[in-house]
Amino acid sequence: MIAVPRLVVSAPSSGHGKTAVAVGLLAAVASRGLAAAGFKVGPDHTDAAYLGLAAGRPGRNLDPRLVGPARVPPLFAHGAAGAEIAVVEGTMGLFDSLADRPETDSTAAVATALRAPVVLVVDVAAMGQSVAALVHGFRAYDEMLWLGGVILNRVASDRHEQLLRGALDDIGVPVFGVLRRRDLPNALPSRQQGVVPVLHGAGEAVRGVRRLGEAIAGRVDLDRLLALARSAPRLPAEPWSAAPDPAGPALPAGAPRPVVALAGGPAGAYSYPETAELLAAAGAEVVTVDPLGDESLPEGTRALVVGGGLPESYAQELSANRRLCIAVAELARTGRPVLAEGAGLLWLAREFDGRPMCGVFDASGVTMDRIVVGYREATARADTPIAPLGARLVGYKQHAGVLRPRAGQNPAWTWNGGSPEGYVWRRVHASQLILHWAGTPGIAQRLVAGSATAASATTAGSAAAAGSAAPVVAAGVPATEPGTAEIRTAEIRTAEIGPAEPGAAPAAPTSGGVA
Repeated sequence: MIAVPRLVVSAPSSGHGKTAVAVGLLAAVASRGLAAAGFKVGPDHTDAAYLGLAAGRPGRNLDPRLVGPARVPPLFAHGAAGAEIAVVEGTMGLFDSLADRPETDSTAAVATALRAPVVLVVDVAAMGQSVAALVHGFRAYDEMLWLGGVILNRVASDRHEQLLRGALDDIGVPVFGVLRRRDLPNALPSRQQGVVPVLHGAGEAVRGVRRLGEAIAGRVDLDRLLALARSAPRLPAEPWSAAPDPAGPALPAGAPRPVVALAGGPAGAYSYPETAELLAAAGAEVVTVDPLGDESLPEGTRALVVGGGLPESYAQELSANRRLCIAVAELARTGRPVLAEGAGLLWLAREFDGRPMCGVFDASGVTMDRIVVGYREATARADTPIAPLGARLVGYKQHAGVLRPRAGQNPAWTWNGGSPEGYVWRRVHASQLILHWAGTPGIAQRLVAGSATAASATTAGSAAAAGSAAPVVAAGVPATEPGTAEIRTAEIRTAEIGPAEPGAAPAAPTSGGVA
């Protein structure tokens, strides 16, 4: 049982301002000196990052689809440990579910599982007394839901406010705050930048969070909201633990802690926070490497993990960092584990939108004019640290870039309605499917154990390759096949990775089916 004051901030649908309110609320209470924790319902790395920036500790995701409904309260308890207030930002509308499973996956279901009161943010710019009917409908739709009150956004005038308050008073719903049309500034960096402004401590991100906190502090009754949060009952859940499974693979006795490089920035990683915690608990020394700035991998790196929060929009910066591209390709060539998801797959390709990338796989990426979004129930097509052959996992996809070919000779995944996807080669597993490692136990243990037992002969082989052409066999394709990308000694000396040789066969078009 844990006792953490908590609120869920939701809305009738997307676009009502719940992210700005949730971030501002966390910034406002943190400025009072309260220990705060921020959470995001669903898989969104970006919102979670800004919630974390406002709270002063890593923002976390609560996604019943990725981790299973039963793990949501323990993960919340883990992330909220020591907090005096926890704010959970919902996803889409209060009762919506991207996976079409609102009974378990919606914000309302998460709020019920956490025994947390819900504060509904309502954009009332084009609404009068009808706000009462709208709010009453949300309150009555699910008798298990605890609707604590509302925050009204984009109120036009004093008269408009009086009308709205009167209508809501008639149905007995408290109003915790009233925000005028320009009270919530469009202060945060563009979502196209993803988590990068937060991980790099960009002034624009810090200032934006501060401005939202000031706006909320001036227009919302924080004392009443804190009282509502403190009225939440004890939560019957034990905090989630990153402790490894005693029956799972482990480091050999006496083996040193292997260095696992985790792609990220100075203030965190592109992975969910639990990834680093699981790796450390499994025995790894976790060191962050910045794909946008670092020119080499951390000394002694035995494995690399690139999480799904890496934005595709930084393709130019990723391509320009040639020295790191070469180091990553060499790590893969020498048989070290490399796990990449989301845009990490595009980074490992030969090129993306015409820009040279790491060249681990002979595949070319291109940005589409649409975004692929959704959950997938995937089946592993190979035995890797991610999953044993035939294992079924749930992941999430959100990308505009696609690879051609879509999969290598050894694909990573298949799922209903879609062609095989991803690349498995040597100890590389790369796919655009994003996993939450807390929902897929064993990944960290398998990776750490595998990185510690990687053949030491690969180091000698790497040294021997210094005097001869050393092909990187892309996607498990034999080096004699047309289209195979190579990294040659001369290219390493000049810190360049070029595209496939002139005249190589073009990549096959992407197969049809569900992306």
